[in-house]
Amino acid sequence: MSAIQLTNINKFFGQKSSRVHVLHDINFTANAGELSLVIGPSGSGKSTFLTIAGGLQTPNSGTVALNHQTLTDLSAKQRDALRLNKIGFILQAYNLVPYLTVREQFSLVDRVKKQDNLSATDLASLLAKLGITELQNKYPAELSGGQKQRVAIARALYTDPAIILADEPTAALDSERVKEVGQLLADLAKSQNKAIVVVTHDLRLREYADQVYELLDGKISKSV
Repeated sequence: MSAIQLTNINKFFGQKSSRVHVLHDINFTANAGELSLVIGPSGSGKSTFLTIAGGLQTPNSGTVALNHQTLTDLSAKQRDALRLNKIGFILQAYNLVPYLTVREQFSLVDRVKKQDNLSATDLASLLAKLGITELQNKYPAELSGGQKQRVAIARALYTDPAIILADEPTAALDSERVKEVGQLLADLAKSQNKAIVVVTHDLRLREYADQVYELLDGKISKSV
């Protein structure tokens, strides 16, 4: 079943002679129960594509539907609620709160989203799978880039979202961790019927994907 549908999406940045056509007539569907990979080099429009898919940016034209709800039909409050309750974002910047320990990052989520988060047992299992159990009392500044990435992944999955949108989630990880994260995302998609979309230039993730697309110069195509 379709969880994300982008129809004829166009996005421009800048004005007049500085105007850049970042996304060209993008048509894309991600289904529940599948891991979809969107591969492209830096500057191809991947991050813009992902933030539009998650309702963080608005396209200049075209429609975005999440779980068959067209975002432009929703109020700002309804869009915020949809993102909070249904979407997990894994962003390149990690977005960890610098003055909170790893454990406290999850406590903060509990204050914002008060129900339907992972149980303590399930969270412990997730942290163990990602190899970050022993980091719970550390602050972000004490973590390596790869460790921050894995904490950001765990925090996004903690809310048990129906849709997961990930921007280069393995960029800071070595090959062994890439395998673990790739397998984790693939397993989550299938076992919990989640729609997972990963934008990346990391070709190591291809083997875990159900669908692979290529985004080049703002144009998307299905990879064969």
